[in-house]
Amino acid sequence: MPLSASEPYDLAVIGAGSAGLAGAVTAGELGLSVALLDTSAQTGGQFYRTPAPALGAVRPEALHHDWSAYTDLRRRLARSDVRHLPGHHVWSVTKDDEEGVGGGADSGLWAVHAVTGADGSGERPVRVRARAVLLATGAYERQLPFPGWTLPGVVGAGGAQAMLKSGLVLPGIGVSPAHGGPPCSNGAESLGEKSRAGGKVVVAGSGPLLLAVASSLAAAGARVPAVVEASGYLRYARYPRALATNPHKAAEALIHGAALLWHRVRVRVRSAVTEVHGTDQVEAVTVTRLDRDWRPVRGTGRRIACDALAVGHGLVPQIELATALGCATRPLPDGTRGLALDGLQETSVRGLWAAGETGGVGGAQLARLEGELAAVTVAARVLGRPAHGRRVRELTRRRDRMRAFADAMAAVHAPGPGWPRWLTDDTDVCRCEEVTTGRIREAIEDLGARDARSVKLLTRAGMGWCQGRMCGSAVACLAARGQTAEPPAERRPFATPVPLSALAALDDPAVPLATEPGCPADEPGGHTTTASGPDASPDDG
Repeated sequence: MPLSASEPYDLAVIGAGSAGLAGAVTAGELGLSVALLDTSAQTGGQFYRTPAPALGAVRPEALHHDWSAYTDLRRRLARSDVRHLPGHHVWSVTKDDEEGVGGGADSGLWAVHAVTGADGSGERPVRVRARAVLLATGAYERQLPFPGWTLPGVVGAGGAQAMLKSGLVLPGIGVSPAHGGPPCSNGAESLGEKSRAGGKVVVAGSGPLLLAVASSLAAAGARVPAVVEASGYLRYARYPRALATNPHKAAEALIHGAALLWHRVRVRVRSAVTEVHGTDQVEAVTVTRLDRDWRPVRGTGRRIACDALAVGHGLVPQIELATALGCATRPLPDGTRGLALDGLQETSVRGLWAAGETGGVGGAQLARLEGELAAVTVAARVLGRPAHGRRVRELTRRRDRMRAFADAMAAVHAPGPGWPRWLTDDTDVCRCEEVTTGRIREAIEDLGARDARSVKLLTRAGMGWCQGRMCGSAVACLAARGQTAEPPAERRPFATPVPLSALAALDDPAVPLATEPGCPADEPGGHTTTASGPDASPDDG
């Protein structure tokens, strides 16, 4: 905690997932005053989602692996002086005029602006001031459209896992394992007391997440007719060094593969769901073989009956806060963009660090390493010490090894240029604005659109509530017309929807800062500030 209400924090950490938690507790242990902001009421991020206590889950860890790493971080957080601010939706980070880390003209304090509440609709905005900022904002799921993907019962692969982890619900079935759900062969039967058979859920798309999702759903009682992977796992053989130096990744794959074998789940590679059938709900999907470029092979379609489809084609780093500040990005092997970071996790903007999926998707273990490394270097900068030594060397060595595997994984599961062949002219691409493939093709072929931005201006694709998070990748690919697609690199002043009242309160001196007294804390050592606490300043995040 800062020594006084007018004193800024040494470090503001945005995101309480694996990277953010590791960064916050490490910085706190090194003597920094730290504010940890997150949209969720609980720590853990997407990876370590846990059900609400009211659901009565006896052993939520049954749906996770590497649970001990998370419990260790929670224990360290509870012992620390880190101020945890849950329910804070950060919409912007700006530079204050006062001096921040390192001195000099470019070292002003940071102001982290947020709105509070479960969905950002709290009564007041909040502001947190800090000498340094660590972005640990994670990633969101990439979706490639196909006929029928807007039918009820089609959910994101990560969304299906989130439903199970946080709500104990199986997609398309409405059954909670905590309230009459099925038993789980991996110990998840202790999630609930009664059981009955689950419905059929096909898991499709591309990426290692599919195996984890399918094994979790099968363990929780869903019947999984197939895992449909658009790429081929044999492509990992092109990266022998990355495989040899990361044996734990092969072990994870074997664990998931064994679980799928136990539940008799068939894995179909170089295939994709190219159509969903049903009227008011998913009833079946068509699975089609793909060629090397992800073009559907004629005559290979096979219909599989199911109640739901969990689909995802990888993850996209969530970097809007950083790009709004002018941070440099780098192209990733899967066609997305991540932040360009130096060897110590600092962005191209001095005083702004990033960790975890913001630099490229690599999993929870890599995120924890990067969060710790960033915290160590922030502490060195704040305390005026050199950022080197055995700890830094060991962390960077392990980080580089795991980052190499992350890049290999991204390359293996990168979407092929032929996937738009799945689409028909009446397939919705932008769900928010109901823009079809036909309208986008018209803008490209007849009106001269050559990139995602010009397509958006001509069709409104990407102008809806999600601001292109769902359709941005697809629109960019269509605009590229078979060439390498340039991911949309938009710089928006708002990273999340924000009410006008929050903007009106930006310069209101009556708005309390997150360091002011009177904010209810969690428990001694927990220091959790509620969204309505007077201690949370008007722009916090």
